Amino acid sequence: MADKRTISVTVNGTHYDNKEVEVRLTLADFIRHHLGLTGTHLGCEHGVCGACTILLDGLSARSCLMLAVQADESAITTVEGLSPGGDASLNPLQEAFRAEHGLQCGFCTPGMLTPLIEFLRDNPDPTEEEVRIAISGNLCRCTGYQGIVDAVLDAAKRLQAAPARV
Repeated sequence: MADKRTISVTVNGTHYDNKEVEVRLTLADFIRHHLGLTGTHLGCEHGVCGACTILLDGLSARSCLMLAVQADESAITTVEGLSPGGDASLNPLQEAFRAEHGLQCGFCTPGMLTPLIEFLRDNPDPTEEEVRIAISGNLCRCTGYQGIVDAVLDAAKRLQAAPARV
């Protein structure tokens, strides 16, 4: 019989209280299978590719490397929580990814978007080099990265024009 614990987390603004999980369950699997939020992708399951990156208490975290029990009492933001007001609209970064062709197959996109939210919050006027460094921990096999870099620079301009949107 697997050892279980109860956790309470807030995910994308929704509080989940006393969720029972096995102590060995990863945070990525909890998000995907227990909460049904499949935007968080699993690629390498070693923390190398970045596809599983979420925001944990506002900071980037690889959800495949964390256990769900480690997130107890935390606030988590997944790609599903990036839209303003929780609706189907896009935030400025997502709009810029669409406009600048920053995605192709889309597999890496959720893991790119979430840490870039943190990056743009902390660096609202980045250079191209700073953007390239910021995305260096995430692998993309389709875009060649230039569209992603262009999208981040575009998003920075969009956010400067309307800072209250993030």
